[in-house]
Amino acid sequence: MSHKAGFVSIIGKPNVGKSTLMNALVGEKLSIITPKAQTTRHRILGIVNEEDFQIVFSDTPGIIKPRYGLQDSMMNFVKGALSDADLILFVTDINEQHDENDVLEKIITSTIPMIVLINKIDGATQEQVDEKQAYWQELLKPKHIFAISALHKYNLEGIMPMVLDYLPEHPAYYDKEELTDKTQRFFVSEIIREKIFNNYQKEIPYSTEVIITAFKEEEKLTRISAEIIVERDSQKNILIGKGGSMLKKVGTEARKDIEKFLDQKVFLETFVKVLPDWRSKKNYLKSFGYEN
Repeated sequence: MSHKAGFVSIIGKPNVGKSTLMNALVGEKLSIITPKAQTTRHRILGIVNEEDFQIVFSDTPGIIKPRYGLQDSMMNFVKGALSDADLILFVTDINEQHDENDVLEKIITSTIPMIVLINKIDGATQEQVDEKQAYWQELLKPKHIFAISALHKYNLEGIMPMVLDYLPEHPAYYDKEELTDKTQRFFVSEIIREKIFNNYQKEIPYSTEVIITAFKEEEKLTRISAEIIVERDSQKNILIGKGGSMLKKVGTEARKDIEKFLDQKVFLETFVKVLPDWRSKKNYLKSFGYEN
């Protein structure tokens, strides 16, 4: 029996549904999802294993023009995902007004086979879908175009067989029991960050990083300490809220999801720490896992 294995990179602008798509294809919630753009900061692998194949999907940060060090690092993750891909899944939102130039710069000259996925079609007319399909066919000449709704898992069933057609014969890259390359600590920090994105407005989510400082598994309980990093004292005050109310809300929501994720009772402590301008400082970015 021959065995196929390869890397499939999910690429697109912020907020087009890349994380929702990967979670649906992998069948697990690996990437956090919020209504805000630029939620994903890392390259997160989601691995689909069967007896005769292994597909390694990469969820990547939305492609933007970087304005500071953190965004530079995010775009480096995208670059890495493009450099080792056997196949590109280019995700675009049906409601976009053809302003994907930042993305197109990265993929238009690529020789890697590409499938275009026109997402969020649940509210669209057939006329809109046809217009977008014609536009992308002419511009990118992809191998295939699918009109999908990742959120409603609509029209996804044809993607996996298509992906397999473009993967080489190769032994598995990862252990067949693995679902991802990330650790439990990483996912715990992402769950907390997701709650911050969902509970705060404007700049707070983007100025925030979550560091797990302690992760102790006991027989019936996992004890977790997390530091929430912000850039200014004013952000710290907003994050904590009156009498600690906001931080408590975030902690409670996160703890419930972490318990589901770990399938274990959790004791979660959160602290807020100010590190001025951390998003632009290489030493902080490196210690937070953004620089190689």
